[in-house]
Amino acid sequence: MDPMKDAHSPQENPYGSSDRSAPGHDAPDHDAPRDGAWGYDTPSGDARRHDHPGPTPTAAHGAATPPPPFPAAQTPAAGTSPAPATAPPAAPRRGPGWGGVGALVVLGMMLSSGATLGGVVVYDQFLDPDPEVSTQPGTGSTSAAQPAAAITGEAPNWAAVADQVSPSTVAIKVATSAGTAQGTGVILDDNGAILTNNHVVEGAQEIQVSTSDGLSYPASVVGTDPTTDLAVIRMESPPEGLQPATFADSSTVEVGQPVMALGTPLGLENTVTTGIISAVDRPVTASGEQGDGAEATYTSALQTDAAINPGNSGGPLVDAAGQVIGINTAIASIPNASGQAGSIGLGFAIPASTATMIAEQLQEDGTAEHAFVGVTSTNGTASDGAATYSGAEVISIEPDSPAADSSLKKGDLIIGVDDTPVGGAAALTGVVRGLEIGSTHQFEVVRDGALQSVEITLGVRSS
Repeated sequence: MDPMKDAHSPQENPYGSSDRSAPGHDAPDHDAPRDGAWGYDTPSGDARRHDHPGPTPTAAHGAATPPPPFPAAQTPAAGTSPAPATAPPAAPRRGPGWGGVGALVVLGMMLSSGATLGGVVVYDQFLDPDPEVSTQPGTGSTSAAQPAAAITGEAPNWAAVADQVSPSTVAIKVATSAGTAQGTGVILDDNGAILTNNHVVEGAQEIQVSTSDGLSYPASVVGTDPTTDLAVIRMESPPEGLQPATFADSSTVEVGQPVMALGTPLGLENTVTTGIISAVDRPVTASGEQGDGAEATYTSALQTDAAINPGNSGGPLVDAAGQVIGINTAIASIPNASGQAGSIGLGFAIPASTATMIAEQLQEDGTAEHAFVGVTSTNGTASDGAATYSGAEVISIEPDSPAADSSLKKGDLIIGVDDTPVGGAAALTGVVRGLEIGSTHQFEVVRDGALQSVEITLGVRSS
């Protein structure tokens, strides 16, 4: 695990060319906010990612100082990037949840040290300077995605779900030059491919994977994508009978549906916790601690109140049918006097649709490419005379980019992509990164006091 990376970095390492906690730092990403980094978009926040072992074996460490309310987010033009935000007006606003709030601010990411802590990213929310958020990793499965389990009046049989999914979940122990750390992963196929978070295996010199029956196997890294904080590793001598996880179509996930998180919180293997989906399409940003130019990670995440703690990183968030709907990657928490933090019912997961899309690329090439729009944006507001909207204001458009080939104009306020609301620059970056290269989408904008729709076919972000 590399030392904390500064969330203020405007760069993105496009996984192997992308950002997120990517080891290499490529050219700036015009689609990413400048000041938002893995879990936090603050103009002056000390958001940090703790990807190295903590000093104590019982609690997450390295929580960063929370940013001021409504931090400004800035970004270099690259596809969609946020800039400093201004205080929202009192007029009515559009957009559920994140409309006028912007992206969550992740203050730090941590991995558990020794056998007691696991990967986690801590972040602060704009609404309260006291809470912090951390991230958790995990996902994996090669089966065709099915719709997420529908909400019914019947209580889920969580015992059956745990029995079904536990064999597809593994504990990951990593040795680095700084010590040891621990996280979680999801089995993708019977050849031993495992999906986890990039921050879990970053800087790994040795990796051991423990299956649900307690047996351990050496593993090596296949590919990593710091931009999305995802990685694929593979068991070097996989046992027979591995049970790959089944993934659901995360676009069908609904607020209020029951979910279960599986993982190795604080080193406690085979742990399950339950809750509900609290929100969808939450903009979450995270970065490291050292201000070394590492790229930030922007995610349009699923929010859950299922308990997620250090060590859950890379583990699965599943529905009542036992299908993976997300990869646990961050939590919001309030640190105690020692700076350590735990779950307060605000957890975040990378949607399964994004996770599987990246995992396929990592298995094939060891790296991943990401969709690109070609704009630099900042948090902004605009009115159509009836309501005031919060969104991503276009500051500039990159020549010869998808945005330049469309009717999008400088000064447009992007408030949605298809049916997904966009409440700010970081939100736009997170949404675009979850879309496929070459796909065509309707960007809803406010221009000259009127709502308009702009069609854009996404390109690929260059390194």
